[in-house]
Amino acid sequence: MLLILHPDTARDSEAYRETMNFLDQLSNVEVRVHDVLGSQQTLTEVYLIGDTKALDAGEIEALPAVERVIRISDDFRVLGRHSDAERQTGFDYNGIHFDQDNLNVFAGLCAVDNPTHVEEMLRALKDNGQQCTRMGAYKPRTNPYSFQGHGADCLPWVFELAGRYDIRVVAMEVTHENHVWEIEQALEQTGHPTGVMLQVGTRNTQNFELLKALGRQSTFPVLLKRGFGITLNESLNAAEYLATEGNTNVIFCLRGMKTEAGNPHRNLVDFAHIPVVKRLTRMPVCIDPSHSVGVRDRAPDGISDIVHATAQGVIAGANMILADFHPNPEKALVDGPQAMLPRDLPRFLKDVELCHETYRKRRALYADNG
Repeated sequence: MLLILHPDTARDSEAYRETMNFLDQLSNVEVRVHDVLGSQQTLTEVYLIGDTKALDAGEIEALPAVERVIRISDDFRVLGRHSDAERQTGFDYNGIHFDQDNLNVFAGLCAVDNPTHVEEMLRALKDNGQQCTRMGAYKPRTNPYSFQGHGADCLPWVFELAGRYDIRVVAMEVTHENHVWEIEQALEQTGHPTGVMLQVGTRNTQNFELLKALGRQSTFPVLLKRGFGITLNESLNAAEYLATEGNTNVIFCLRGMKTEAGNPHRNLVDFAHIPVVKRLTRMPVCIDPSHSVGVRDRAPDGISDIVHATAQGVIAGANMILADFHPNPEKALVDGPQAMLPRDLPRFLKDVELCHETYRKRRALYADNG
């Protein structure tokens, strides 16, 4: 059972104390409290876990701090929609809004290599009005002899350059909870010139101890990629590990399924699941066309496979795009064949906007549910 408290209910208020005193007396029921921070107000959600079927929803709803009561299913208890259209689906971080209706583009280097390439990419983003990027400092690799990323050594100058070019959020994969501490230290050292979105890669989707650690911190939002070869349901439950620890600022990323059926692409594009994730959960949905397709080859129409895949995702309602760019792909240390060039960025962004406008028109077409 989920209780939505009245907006901005203070923890030291009489209404809150009376409500929690009542809930704490319930038998065989665990009480968990989550705060959802919005741009205008803070909502407090209280989850009652355990033997709740016998509870009288009317009695619970009559408690002074409770606005409404929702019966929830077993799946996705924190992040699920539970047939409640009023539940908040977005969050704000460092001046950027994320929800299930808008769209943010994170174009950048899959792996940070040197300051020159990073600055060239960030300059291109600023010139095109962008405030988000992806920059990989920690790179888990299948081959132990492959480049593993510069790690903490590159963080200070990456963050300083991001601040110089007015980049508000940098998406950055982490593979160990110590990386979060290193990111915090580098941001502190540089004066917090930018923000970071922690990324959980497909190899770590079921690294439950890492998920719990990232869930326990509330400083950074988390981008969780779908697992390599696991079901959508299993990946969505991985997101619940983050939320049950307290961090509900989670974005779910579709990045293609690892299967030979996807050949000649790197993975089988799974962007048809965008509306499914949005229906089942409150999470904004990201697409990663670069890792889905894996090459920047062009079709006979002159449009690259990556751009075609991006269009499919945006027209289906994607809320975030994670795309690989590099000033010199031949010298990229990771995934050069799939990286687009900075000169491709203006046309890519225009294509994305055309597709997003088409999605908005499609949504309006069905707005009356007729």
